[in-house]
Amino acid sequence: MPRTALILGESGRFGKHAAQALARHNWQVRTFNRATDTLSAAARDVDLIVNAWNPPYSKWADQVPGLTRAVIDAAQASGAAVMIPGNVYVFGQDMPPVLTPDTPHRSMHPLGRIRREFEAAYREAGVKTIILRAGDFLDTEASGNWFDQVIAAKIRKGRISYPGPLDRAHAWAYLPDLAEAAAQLANRLDALPPFTEVTFEGFTLSGAEMADALTGALGRQVVARRMNWLPIQIARPFWAEAKHLLEMRYLWQRPHRLDGAALARIVPDLAATPMEDALRKAAAALL
Repeated sequence: MPRTALILGESGRFGKHAAQALARHNWQVRTFNRATDTLSAAARDVDLIVNAWNPPYSKWADQVPGLTRAVIDAAQASGAAVMIPGNVYVFGQDMPPVLTPDTPHRSMHPLGRIRREFEAAYREAGVKTIILRAGDFLDTEASGNWFDQVIAAKIRKGRISYPGPLDRAHAWAYLPDLAEAAAQLANRLDALPPFTEVTFEGFTLSGAEMADALTGALGRQVVARRMNWLPIQIARPFWAEAKHLLEMRYLWQRPHRLDGAALARIVPDLAATPMEDALRKAAAALL
């Protein structure tokens, strides 16, 4: 009998791809409409809740704790497990260059603390939880992420605008691959421990390496230039998101990659899209 997954945030980047991947794996996929649905009713009799809700940064402090409590309550009432797309914010500004499921969560900045508390709440509640942690997203369409909104916004002119030094490694996750990992983890739900945290390797690229890879992927010269942060700094007094973008600037200055060994032990047959193919598809909507 097919299992059922409830997707929270199905219109978002991870939620959309996770819904598609789970459907390919013969899960019955149920989506949630905030305007008409109640979470307790929507979660009734489901096996998995995919919590892909992600409010704007400026609303995290007000909204994330309440959303977390609501999802935990729904999971406890239905007996469902919860899957969460994790990020690297929990590690903090002094994070090591290689991130694994065992890397301590030491973030002290506001967004990092919210994420630490968010994840800890699931562990403390005893809800069966899977955290699939990844870097920044590469999507198959322009979906408002760093790559399409900033870095590759001027790819037609043969350049990318990189938010940090061009030699700093940065972690990326191609969303179809990440969603496939989520579906394969979901298929092994019964064999997983009560709390599972895995890191998704994805791609690790510096700004210069990304420009070179895009040159190969697109068959046209692409050069990398440093992004100017001054407009964001100027916008800070009247744009609520600006201070949070500045708060997270260290992610473009601190080299890091994610180790996929723990994930590979659970889902050894997970295949990765070649990097140039992923970049070609991510850039296609901008060309």
